[in-house]
Formats: sequence, structure tokens, C-alpha cells
Amino acid sequence: MDLRQVYAANLRRFRHEKGLSQEELAHEADVDSTYISKLETGATYVGLEILGKIADVLGVDPSVFLVPHKRGPRGK
Repeated sequence: MDLRQVYAANLRRFRHEKGLSQEELAHEADVDSTYISKLETGATYVGLEILGKIADVLGVDPSVFLVPHKRGPRGK
């Protein structure tokens, strides 16, 4: 299991659920939007401080980013 890919998928899912663009999330979390893009593609690892900032903006516990998402019967 590649935790970067698990994190990336969860980040995209939570961001979409919150209705935020990458730019909006970056602004709210006070990080660069290119960093958010790299996180969502799994191109880089997230630091703990940034993980906490992003979790706060998205309103989730930081630990949920590392739990593989199980899709339902329709892929949701």
C-alpha cells in the first residue's frame, strides 16, 4: 500500500465533498496551490504541519487521510 496514493485519493475526495478548488484549499490552508496539486497526484509526501492545516480546513481528523476508502457497489 502506497500511503502517498491513499492520501492523494482522500485529499481529492474530501476537497470535492467540501466544494473547494485546489486554489481555495491552498489559500485557506496557507500553502502554495502547486503543492496541493502535487499532493493530489501523489508526487510528493505531505508534512505533518501541512497535513494538520489541510485537515482543519476540510473539517476532518488528520488520521482519516491515511485510511483507504472503500467504494460502494456503484463506485461511490
